[in-house]
Amino acid sequence: MSNRISDRINQVREKIAGACRRAGRREEEITLIAVTKTWPPEVVAEASQAGLTDFGENKAQELVAKAPLFPAQNWHMIGHLQRNKARQVVAYAKEFHALDSIRLAGALNRHAEEAGRILPCFIQVNVSGEASKFGLDTAQVVELATRLGGYGSLQPIGLMTLASPDLRKVREEFRLLRSIRSKYSHLTGAGLSMGMSGDYEIAIEEGATHIRVGSALFGPRKPIIKT
Repeated sequence: MSNRISDRINQVREKIAGACRRAGRREEEITLIAVTKTWPPEVVAEASQAGLTDFGENKAQELVAKAPLFPAQNWHMIGHLQRNKARQVVAYAKEFHALDSIRLAGALNRHAEEAGRILPCFIQVNVSGEASKFGLDTAQVVELATRLGGYGSLQPIGLMTLASPDLRKVREEFRLLRSIRSKYSHLTGAGLSMGMSGDYEIAIEEGATHIRVGSALFGPRKPIIKT
């Protein structure tokens, strides 16, 4: 599978470069997070050998299973998190991309304080308005970001969103997230975690700093790891 992964990585990097050129940005501004949900450690090893340094997991169980095997890599928790899994994220994630409640913030802050670390966090925003998606509206983002000022072990570094599957709406939704960030970056941080395999080029054109790419790098997902 190594050659295929290397080829896919090169293809994704070429598309990142093209999107950066179109937007007048530098490739160094973009963090490519390889989403290894359901893929075994062997795939992480191959991707690492091919030059990837940042990996993302949607579930805490998979983060705990893989991150200790690759301590030199940067691990990102990118999925919805229950408070009883907060300790695991603090232990293994460099950054958390799905902060969506003050109660979760409290749990993460408590465990981060106990661990003697600062946990960088993206606040999740529901820009599509879909009831099936997690995330906050603009008013809730401002409220949560303001209250985070009282949590010394959490560092807000930006906003995250999952865009609509309708590509006709995606660019508008990414622009909305960017506008919220521009208005409230003094509270939320300046990062934008947005864009996945089907829309990361649009996300880069609209200001993404972190893109979360899975199938474009590894192909269709396989239910290899049971959680």
